[in-house]
Amino acid sequence: MAEEEELLNVEEDDTSGLKDRSKNLAKSKKTREKLIDLYRDVEKGFEDQLPRSNDMQDYWDIYNCKLGENQFYSGNSRIFLPIVYNAVNARKTRFANQIFPQSGRYVEVTSSDGTTPHAVMALAEHYVRKARLRELIPALLRNADIEGQFNVYVDWSERERHVVRRVKRPAQVEPGIVAPDEEVEDIEEETLKSAHPTVEILADSDVLILPATASRAEDAIASGGSATIIRRWGKAKIKAMISEGQIDSKEGEALIEEMSKDNRSHTPDKAKAMADAAGIKGTGQGKFALVYETWSNVKTPDGWRLCRTYFGGADKVLSCMRNPYWSDKLPLISEPLEKIQGSVKGISRIQAVADLQYLANDTVNEAADSMAYGLMPIVMTDPEKNPKVGSMVLSMAAIWETSPNDTKFAEFPQLWKSGFEIVASIQQQVFQTLSVNPSQITQGARKKQSQAEVANEQQVDMLTTADVVTVVESAVLTPIIERFIELDHQFRDETLQIRAFGELGMRAAMQDIDPIQMNSRYQFRWFGVEAARTMQQVQQQIAMMNIVKGIPPQLYQGYKLNLAPVIAQMMENTFGPRLAPLVFEDLRSSLSIDPKKENDLLGQGHNVPVHPLDNHQQHMQAHIQGMQEQGDPHGTFRAHMLEHQMALMQQQQAQQQALAPQGQPGMPGGAGPGSPGQPRPGAQPMVPRGGQQPPGMIAQDQMRDPSVMPRRM
Repeated sequence: MAEEEELLNVEEDDTSGLKDRSKNLAKSKKTREKLIDLYRDVEKGFEDQLPRSNDMQDYWDIYNCKLGENQFYSGNSRIFLPIVYNAVNARKTRFANQIFPQSGRYVEVTSSDGTTPHAVMALAEHYVRKARLRELIPALLRNADIEGQFNVYVDWSERERHVVRRVKRPAQVEPGIVAPDEEVEDIEEETLKSAHPTVEILADSDVLILPATASRAEDAIASGGSATIIRRWGKAKIKAMISEGQIDSKEGEALIEEMSKDNRSHTPDKAKAMADAAGIKGTGQGKFALVYETWSNVKTPDGWRLCRTYFGGADKVLSCMRNPYWSDKLPLISEPLEKIQGSVKGISRIQAVADLQYLANDTVNEAADSMAYGLMPIVMTDPEKNPKVGSMVLSMAAIWETSPNDTKFAEFPQLWKSGFEIVASIQQQVFQTLSVNPSQITQGARKKQSQAEVANEQQVDMLTTADVVTVVESAVLTPIIERFIELDHQFRDETLQIRAFGELGMRAAMQDIDPIQMNSRYQFRWFGVEAARTMQQVQQQIAMMNIVKGIPPQLYQGYKLNLAPVIAQMMENTFGPRLAPLVFEDLRSSLSIDPKKENDLLGQGHNVPVHPLDNHQQHMQAHIQGMQEQGDPHGTFRAHMLEHQMALMQQQQAQQQALAPQGQPGMPGGAGPGSPGQPRPGAQPMVPRGGQQPPGMIAQDQMRDPSVMPRRM
């Protein structure tokens, strides 16, 4: 499991049959008429979706702590209480840490031949880092809470960098004559290409799926519908699309001319709103063209095919081409946060607490004004008996020329205390609605919780977390990984050097990587959720492993007990991916050398170590033959064969101990104390009597079934 640098070389097949994917189907008059009808449906769909888009803008204003027209109270104070902001960030932090565990292993790959494809696994995790999923997923989780929908777009990116470096060359004395002993420094330029998958997070207001009653985007397209994404292109982007052949040049130039006249749109621009929340006026893009990227099935000479159409207006079909991706999958992944029967989109989590947030803002502003009034005294005086009211100035050592009986002080009612109590109740209700534990919010001093209360919070946290991250894993992250590998299969045709884990990193020069076969050889699954285990689950694994060790082999005939994967996983969860391979070393990482090559080294006087997994009898026979042919002037043959004999004896002793029924006295149901020097089956790691348990340790009487909701304390 040592980390090594590995070369992955994926050879691509010839794609002469893909020339029709770049053909513009909009040139056909009949197809163009069908596409114009499709545009009308898309335009009508965005109009019907406008109320939802406006609500999303209000929910984003709540998260960005912007006071708006939904506030009823209008006073001196303009305070926004960040209750929803704190709750959404707490959920985002909890879910992101569960999805991306500290072990650093995120992807699980299953091959059809039963072996572990470490190279493909390392390639997938390499693309996870290049696509910066660890930075994008928290933003996606935040979008899902506020908008109720996961919307991502997976594509392939290729960029070039022209770098300059210093090199040393042999000096030329005369043209054609080189002085080998002299070198001169020269400068050369090199073009480096960077290609990797990219993940784009889309605003829900920019995504339309028709019909809205479909189960998923793919089902909507299969039933004759469409999936549309709003693109806002500037002049440079349109020219780049023309040069790449993605849109028709004539239609593109006409779009640029109309873009300079008007760029108004009835669809909310979330990017502009986010830039405004960050303190930036506008997006810096200037005038732009509103383009619809619509995916739908279009009739072609070969039958119905999934195509991508760019619309620039009611009668402007910029292009219509077949799906450019070999997998023929939709690059758009749109899944609801919580599935609702009869709707392709979900409901925002902010919708249920929006009015509570507005009420909290009104209450805290009223309390702030009341507190300001309460800090200033009220002076009551009789103007007839006190004609010098103007001289009553509040200052240090002021002298008021009036009778004390004619002037009294009063206090404004302390209404702010009641207001803060109301705000605290609203905050508790918002946290309960959004499934946020009090322990997730940074707080000051509060009542110390008992161990039972801590266990209760952990149980609730585990259930609510699993409810969300399971959807993210199965519906979003796993399809993203699958598309990563499919895009790699299509676009990458050069050697890629990446960091690999496992034994393959040590055998990279000895093994060739076959071309990746989509949907036939490998299956991918996001493994980060399962890799991140709670303290309670780790304790249960240790207890179960102790129980299994005590069961004699004759009770599970036909099976073989192999605890190495369990121990390796616990080592990675405990020490991390860098330290764990050094603590729990894989013997297969140090390669066994052919005995004939060992004979050559031994004959030269080199000391060759004995590998534990060598075939010792076969090696000793080869060494005896090599010693007879070469002799043993250095004594290395005899010393090496002695090490083989010692390793063979240790191997035989280990086999005898494994066959002995050592754990039978302490097997489950028995009354014996267990094997000498071994923990009793099911025992937990404990400290000596009177010692302090490690942080997060859960008492045995608090262990519960994770699938059962704990009762209210």
